[in-house]
Amino acid sequence: MRDDPTALVIRARDGEKQAWDELVDRYAPLIWSICRRCRLGRADAEDVGQSVWMRLVGQLASLRDPAALPGWLATTTQRECGRVLRPARNREARRHSPEIPDTMTGAAESELLRAERYAALREAFTRLPSGSQQLIALLIQDPPMPYAEISAKLGIPAGSIGPSRSRCLDKLRRDPAIAALINAETSNAGVDIDV
Repeated sequence: MRDDPTALVIRARDGEKQAWDELVDRYAPLIWSICRRCRLGRADAEDVGQSVWMRLVGQLASLRDPAALPGWLATTTQRECGRVLRPARNREARRHSPEIPDTMTGAAESELLRAERYAALREAFTRLPSGSQQLIALLIQDPPMPYAEISAKLGIPAGSIGPSRSRCLDKLRRDPAIAALINAETSNAGVDIDV
């Protein structure tokens, strides 16, 4: 089982080479996919990748929330790609045509970010009190379970299920792993977090 991003960042901060190597292995495809989406050549993409990893080395100790690492990497990569592309765009401003995104690269990036969101959600879910975990588990049954059945199973009034659900979801949103992703995604348009 792979370590969660928070544990990897903390271990890498502490100087553990294996944790750093795992961070690079896990997130290099994300950086590469953003470079591809920006249509960088191989040499420019490698330069951007090196620059992003070097920036992370310098920022790792001051990264406020380790769970926000995927968002930080995506934002930093996009900025580095822009820095590389800016001179070329200025030279070819008249001949510039709209970019067509590489759908395979976009799909890989989306899948990686989705996996990180789900890992953060699972981590946050385990920190909920057991009663809240039971309630959420019953509410997401497919097909949906009627409130009367949930009320009978949990021994709570049916009228309190909705407000209890809202409190549970608020706790999830405030969990550090989820809050970091929400903050990262707010600064990176295009990826939604469904909690």
